[in-house]
Parts: sequence; C-alpha cells; structure tokens
Amino acid sequence: MTAVCLDLEGVLVPEIWIAFSEESGIPELKRTTRDEPDYEKLMQFRIGILKEHGLGLKEIQDVIAKIRPMDGAKEFLNELRELTQVIILSDTFTQFASPLMRQLDRPTIFCNELIVGEDNMITGFKRRCEDGKRATVNALQSVGIETIAAGDSFNDLGMIEASKAGFLFKSTEAIKKDYPQFPAFETYAELLTAIKEAL
Repeated sequence: MTAVCLDLEGVLVPEIWIAFSEESGIPELKRTTRDEPDYEKLMQFRIGILKEHGLGLKEIQDVIAKIRPMDGAKEFLNELRELTQVIILSDTFTQFASPLMRQLDRPTIFCNELIVGEDNMITGFKRRCEDGKRATVNALQSVGIETIAAGDSFNDLGMIEASKAGFLFKSTEAIKKDYPQFPAFETYAELLTAIKEAL
C-alpha cells in the first residue's frame, strides 16, 4: 500500500502568511518556510510581529476566509485520491486549515495547533511532534505503508528524502538548485504523471 503525502501551502493553496501580509500591509510577514529553514524561529518571529501590531487569530481567519485553492488543485487532489490514499502534511494550524479543507472536500490533514488567549492573541503553538513531516512518513513506513511525497519548501525536504519517491512542486530556484536530486515540477499534470509512475 502507498500513501501520497503532500504539503498544503504553496502546493494546493496559496501561502496564508503571504496573503495576510498583503492584507495587513506588514511586509515582514511574507517570510515563509521557503525563506527560513528554522520553523521555530520563523513562528516566534511571526508571533512577535502580530503582538507588535495588535493582530490575532480572528484577523488571520478573516483573510483565510477569502483564500481559494490554487487553480486545478481540487481536480488534481480528486484524481489522486482515485488512485491511492492521500495525506496532507502541513506545518500550518488546525485553526487555519479547516475552511481550506472544506474547499478541498476534506482530505486527511495532519498539522499543528495554535495557542490562543481569550483576548484572541496568539501566544504560542504546539507542534504534533519534532520534524513532523519526516516523522509521519517514517511512522507510515513502520506499519507497511510506502510513501511518495511532494512539497515546495525547506520543511518538506525531510519527508521528500525519506519517501520512496519525492518531488519538489512550485519550489524556489534556490531550493531546486541546492537539491537537484529531487525532480521539480510546475504543473499538476506533470506532478500527477510522476506520482503515477512512482506508484
């Protein structure tokens, strides 16, 4: 049995933090896991910026409510789910992901959890586990499930590397250059073909 493990932001939906950065007019929040390999450092930076501007969960959720899946993402996902099991492995948060999962016909997603005060302010976050994407792929493999993985950012490299086949999708030129061993694709048609060949 094989499961395809996909990243969410940048692969199926636009980057939430970039959308919020544009809506709020705070350019510092455009920084994502494509730019910063250290996720802990990135999130502490984001929480600090939000606190500085007096912005909390509700303001981010209002922006998420306007986000739509990337063109062709839902069709790609539906076709993939006809072929095999699909699991979304994301470093986003349950409080962000829920409305987006509804638009994608509720695929299985494993993600993190925000810690939010009664005043709506984000005070921290709880990760499922350390290096969650690689750990999940390793756990699936430990119960006899082979994995194929695709993502666009530094935090996807672990699950891509640990899988029997792994692909970069809509990644940066810098990541593609530094990791030439992973085939890189720009369209869902190309990625679907590669996954079919790997199944």
